[in-house]
Amino acid sequence: MYPQLTTGAYSQFPLRKQRRTRTVTNMAADGSSIKLADPNGALTEWQLRYDGLSDTELNNLQQFFAATEGSLNGFTFLDPAGNLLAWSEDFTNAVWEAGPFLAIAAGVTDPFGETRAFNLTNSGEGVQSVTQTLNVPTGYIYSLSVYLQAGQPTTVTLLLGSNTVQAIAGTNWTRISVTGSGDPTAASILCGIELPPGVIGVFGPQVDVQAAPSAYQKSTTGGVYQDARFGDDTFSFATTDVNRHSVTVNIVYANHL
Repeated sequence: MYPQLTTGAYSQFPLRKQRRTRTVTNMAADGSSIKLADPNGALTEWQLRYDGLSDTELNNLQQFFAATEGSLNGFTFLDPAGNLLAWSEDFTNAVWEAGPFLAIAAGVTDPFGETRAFNLTNSGEGVQSVTQTLNVPTGYIYSLSVYLQAGQPTTVTLLLGSNTVQAIAGTNWTRISVTGSGDPTAASILCGIELPPGVIGVFGPQVDVQAAPSAYQKSTTGGVYQDARFGDDTFSFATTDVNRHSVTVNIVYANHL
């Protein structure tokens, strides 16, 4: 797994993310053409610039680069500029596990004045949950955040592995979050919300690979890339002071590899 820094950060700013897509064109004999998108030809690239790395952090990056043999072998990379959860604006998608007494209604006005939020109605007598399982390094530090709203103050619980936090959903949209790590021996981490009986408005669930939430990012496929690779076969760095180093790392993810 691509290493997290000792501070709990996965990257530093500035960072650059670029996505390139491919279109296949078929030229007919009469001069006309047919163009089709080729999703398997998409390419996502990140350029991560690190400054002030400690000896330990630099050594972790060097060891990981050597273990992957540069660009030869793939690894799991977590998008530092994206939302690790998939389908953040579609609780009806199969990636979400909803309790049997939880009804989901779309088209609710969200905190930004659009209609991307959901009303989750718990018709049971106890708590119901909506969760998503992430296949990520469970020992890393993550933050789970979500916007909540209720007709009257209601206590809800955020779940991030074994970490939980209770917060009040009030009449105005409020963003709440929980930070923590999962079980280091596990293969995945469970993220979600526990809701008491009643109706709760929910918008923008997000998981960041860092100790605090960033600005909300809409997601579809999610920010977990299972077969990313280094974009270079050499690892270069500059030492700027005692226990201080700078390095630029290029990461590439291609759908067809």
